[in-house]
Amino acid sequence: MTSLGTLYLVPAPLDFGCAEDAPLDSVMPQATLAVAAQLSAWICENAKTTRAYLKRVGALHPLACPLQEQHIAELPHQVHKKGDHAVSFDARPLLTPALGGQDIGLVSEAGMPAIADPGSSVVRAAHDLGLQVVPLVGPVSLMLALAASGLNGQNFAFIGYLPQQAAERVQRIREIEALALRTGQTQLFIETPYRNLALWQALVQSLRPDTRLAMASGLTLGSAQVRSHSVHDWKDKPPPPDGATPAVFALGR
Repeated sequence: MTSLGTLYLVPAPLDFGCAEDAPLDSVMPQATLAVAAQLSAWICENAKTTRAYLKRVGALHPLACPLQEQHIAELPHQVHKKGDHAVSFDARPLLTPALGGQDIGLVSEAGMPAIADPGSSVVRAAHDLGLQVVPLVGPVSLMLALAASGLNGQNFAFIGYLPQQAAERVQRIREIEALALRTGQTQLFIETPYRNLALWQALVQSLRPDTRLAMASGLTLGSAQVRSHSVHDWKDKPPPPDGATPAVFALGR
């Protein structure tokens, strides 16, 4: 009887879309890179960026096979756009190689797959098929930002993206602020980088003066910024996020 393969959740560095690359061996454990180098079957968001990542891995650890021979399957576009839980998607066919004993890597464009990124449908399917699921160690922007924010790390929620429409966004900001102040639960959220400034302005204009607001951008890079102040104090400071660097926002008390 053929033994089943393992699904490895392979983190990626947080520099996707940034102007600079982080030295891979300074932000990723060698053990994680060694496992990644031994895999030749992948499930990902984007095959091109996965090959670029594997090229970086290959500069430190020899790859199991050349990039051209790696088997790379992309998640459907609607899964990355709407999320695994918003569409009906059966990921089991993507895991067919593992049923024949081949190990598979799941990778997103930055950070840990299935955390603020697509991939949970693949993980669920792996469990349903009886495959072992092994998360590898690597950077997770949400946890790094939370740890550095000074906000409550014992009770927190990640709420994804806020609405794009101005009125709906302000309403949502006030809803999550009320929840955070009532319960002490830190609220974490993200935005597409080119909308960072619009979100920041809405936050500073809509939140109560005593609410604490934190922002972390470019995490693990030399240009990283992590700042946390009351909204009252933020109004006397220049807005921190630029329009190109991924950022994590957090608010609470």
